[in-house]
Amino acid sequence: MVLRETDHIDFHIKVEGKWMLITKEILHSHPGGVAISAYKDRDATTVFHTFHAGSSRAYKMLQSVWKEQKDLTFNIPVEKEEVPILGLDDINMGKFDKSDEESKKITENFDKLRHKVRKMGLLKGNTTFFIGKFFQCIGIISLAVFLQSQGIYIPSALLMGLAWQQLGWMIHEYCHHQHFENHYSNDLASYIVGNLLQGFSSGGWKEQHNVHHAATNVVGRDGDLDLMPFWATVASDLKFAQHASSFLLQILPYQHIYWTFGLPFLRLSWLLQSIIFVSKMDRSEFEIHRTRARYEQITLFIHWVLVGLQLYYLPDNNTRLTYFLVSQLVGGFLLAHVVTYNHYSTDKFPNKSRILENYPCLQLYTTRNMRPGPFIDWLWGGLNYQIEHHLFPTMPRNNLGKVMPLVKDFCIENNLPYMVDDYFTGWKKGIEQFQNVADVAYKLKMKLM
Repeated sequence: MVLRETDHIDFHIKVEGKWMLITKEILHSHPGGVAISAYKDRDATTVFHTFHAGSSRAYKMLQSVWKEQKDLTFNIPVEKEEVPILGLDDINMGKFDKSDEESKKITENFDKLRHKVRKMGLLKGNTTFFIGKFFQCIGIISLAVFLQSQGIYIPSALLMGLAWQQLGWMIHEYCHHQHFENHYSNDLASYIVGNLLQGFSSGGWKEQHNVHHAATNVVGRDGDLDLMPFWATVASDLKFAQHASSFLLQILPYQHIYWTFGLPFLRLSWLLQSIIFVSKMDRSEFEIHRTRARYEQITLFIHWVLVGLQLYYLPDNNTRLTYFLVSQLVGGFLLAHVVTYNHYSTDKFPNKSRILENYPCLQLYTTRNMRPGPFIDWLWGGLNYQIEHHLFPTMPRNNLGKVMPLVKDFCIENNLPYMVDDYFTGWKKGIEQFQNVADVAYKLKMKLM
């Protein structure tokens, strides 16, 4: 969860060949928040249908805007082609070299795949599955509390961290509306498994995560790439580092070394960002945030009351501090070793890259799967099928393995990559990406000394 400020200047998007002016009023009434802005002056047809599969409300809103703006015309402004500085702007950057004709054909074939998947019923949630997952989490928490009551503190803290990781997959699923057809029901469930049980803001998660899905690994659009000041995912980040602080240039040359050591702190970062986000919701410009502010504030408050009560029943402050750190850091690592694997190990793309208008190519060029297996499927919450998840974000976890053969066939037929590796291979590729930028940071540091 990397929340960042965005400008709210009017812009255009195109869906099904029709341009729309997204005014500040339309943007602020958009239930999906700022994700729509990732396609400023772009064709968002495929991503619209992918994100809003089964949402009658979304299609009614689209029809309403079309009706109000039926005579709208728009000419895409001519943009200067980005000329990369060799050895800087091209570090970790991919190339999208499909012709317009090839790109169009791929999109058409993906639309056929989308319709096939929908007809197969793979986008429908299974209530039995989700209830089972919920009670698995409750069971782990209950065992952790029981062990704490018996004075077995470290195993209890480890289990609590595991429960928070598993609940992380559930808030992710409900925020993607994978269970219920009714989005409001999914939102309510997300407040339980997210805000209440583990302290993560549902609205904050959506604010960041929807943009990430819409513009995966696109520099300046995907907030997950913005890890400064501690890590630079692309060398262009160093342009800011050299002006911001000499301290940054002292540490960034070693970012690939301390990257893994930072993973356990992910949960603490998300907890802090959730508190900040929720505290501002009732003053947000977005209607959905103001409407849901009380839900989130109350459930997040209850979470911290429960955490406080649990720590209160520990025997002394040293035990309380140890339990808190072990549970939070273990939970953080279990989350982070998954969510950092799939995209940081793959190429990034320039802000104005043509790949942004080819949704399937964007996801396939920027996503790596972890090899599946019964235990990994459970531990990773299905996110080892990250390619399938990014192509079909509303698809429930238990169907991702079923669609995988269809996706592989699609990639073969369209001459597209399908990246899948064991954990350590993918982890190493991620480290190499950070080292590529670290080497540039070292050269810049030497130059400025």
